[in-house]
Amino acid sequence: MKNYSKYPKYYVAVDCVIFGYDIRKKLLKLLLVKRNIDPGKGSWSLAGGFVKEKESLDDAAARILRKLTGISTVLLIQSRTYGDTDRDPGARVISTSYYALTGTSEINHELVKDNGAHWRSVEDLPKLVFDHSKMVNQALHDLQNLLKTKPVGFELLPEKFTLVQLQELYEAILQVKVDKRNFRKKILSMDILEKLEEKEKQTSKKGAWYYTFKKERYDKLSMNGFSFNLDVS
Repeated sequence: MKNYSKYPKYYVAVDCVIFGYDIRKKLLKLLLVKRNIDPGKGSWSLAGGFVKEKESLDDAAARILRKLTGISTVLLIQSRTYGDTDRDPGARVISTSYYALTGTSEINHELVKDNGAHWRSVEDLPKLVFDHSKMVNQALHDLQNLLKTKPVGFELLPEKFTLVQLQELYEAILQVKVDKRNFRKKILSMDILEKLEEKEKQTSKKGAWYYTFKKERYDKLSMNGFSFNLDVS
């Protein structure tokens, strides 16, 4: 440490952009908290915190996510690092953002309530503290690109789902309407879904067949050069 003693020290933080999909309302949501310290006390904020001395960035993000939602097994992806000198009026803080994907029903609701967290639609977000809006926009852009090339959308759906529900998920994240026929043709041609002998009949009398994602099949295809491509925008 003596070799670096002449250099200034900065704070290192992580911020979690926690996306959740509300399958009932067909909305992509963001989990926000009210900041409880100054500067910006009382403002809407992403869930974040400082990295501990013997903690990696990934471990810090996982800790914050687990503390807020109770979730430890969820897709957590590093997005960008933000280091503008004036981004935090309290001190020089360099923060790396991560985004996580979950179903809104999968979290520990009591834990979320105790932490004062709230789900808000990404289409109707309040003003966020510091540069957190920039973090959200970048993470959403990253998620939209990832959704087209990796089957991450299945992380946000229940184990069994209909093709309508899958399409609604893609439309909510990509924020565009997609052609029903083309969408179904593309996803079924990949042979990574298994049709179940069961129908969802709550939304129509005729009912829609349930499907499940065949992850082992996808992993095997990927090892042989298969490329997932569901760019339906």
